[in-house]
Amino acid sequence: MPKRTVKPSQTARLLNHGPTVLVSSRHRERDNLITLAWTTPVSIDPPMVAIAIAPGRYSHELIARSRAYVINVPASGLLSAVWYCGTRSGRNGDKFQGARLTRSASAIVDAPRVAECFAHIECRVVKAPSVGDHTLFVGEVVSAAVEREAFDGRLRLRRPFHTLHHLGGSEFLTSAGTRLVAP
Repeated sequence: MPKRTVKPSQTARLLNHGPTVLVSSRHRERDNLITLAWTTPVSIDPPMVAIAIAPGRYSHELIARSRAYVINVPASGLLSAVWYCGTRSGRNGDKFQGARLTRSASAIVDAPRVAECFAHIECRVVKAPSVGDHTLFVGEVVSAAVEREAFDGRLRLRRPFHTLHHLGGSEFLTSAGTRLVAP
């Protein structure tokens, strides 16, 4: 089968990464949410997860100062909120309020969970190297929680727990194979 050349800047869209997530952070009473598609486990022992954020983002500032974040896993039904949080800056307003999401207390870190999400991974930053035009915040997992029906040792990707996967622009694919376009 013939192949075509792809620009190196487009290669991230060739990889099947994990679900699109909402990462919450807090520093000095200011909360924020950022939509991210670039997350990955990087260690099992100790458990660590990394997120990549560009330095100009408000969440970058909050996480760099607080050294903590929560990865919240939304189901596909939260596409509008995910899109809202990914297309606005928290410097200009409260994304929880704007996206109609509910803050809930985290078990350990001082950053809120998103109550509407079905899974939460609380992390404390252990390293934050600059990698090109992003910072890779490597966080040790200090607490995690998930809806009982969504997890039996592996994600049970069935309704209502279908995850969102960003394809670029406003296009997403659910873990059930449904193509969605953000509003």
